[in-house]
Amino acid sequence: MKLSTSSKCLLIAASLLVSALAFYAAPPAASGSAIFKDNCAMCHGDDGKGIAAMKTPDFTSAKFQASTSGKTMREVIKNGKKGTGMMGFGDKLKEDEITAVMAYIRSLKKK
Repeated sequence: MKLSTSSKCLLIAASLLVSALAFYAAPPAASGSAIFKDNCAMCHGDDGKGIAAMKTPDFTSAKFQASTSGKTMREVIKNGKKGTGMMGFGDKLKEDEITAVMAYIRSLKKK
């Protein structure tokens, strides 16, 4: 099968686009782990179990995981939680970074 020059160019461009997207798409939980350690671990613990003295939630608990929707989690990460020490990170983290942190938090659930 012979392809025209324009078809070959389109095929090459599509291949480059797919390669670029694959290169820049980090696994959410993996990159979320690094973001968590840099921004969240000081209050939520390196393991995500929370710090009792700070009254931070245990992200590994089935109760937390079941009772916290993705929408609520995103809202709290972005805007903080009134009446607590949880500050918002909406001005510090991009949407994809918040999504990565959420994926990491979900990965902490005890099985």
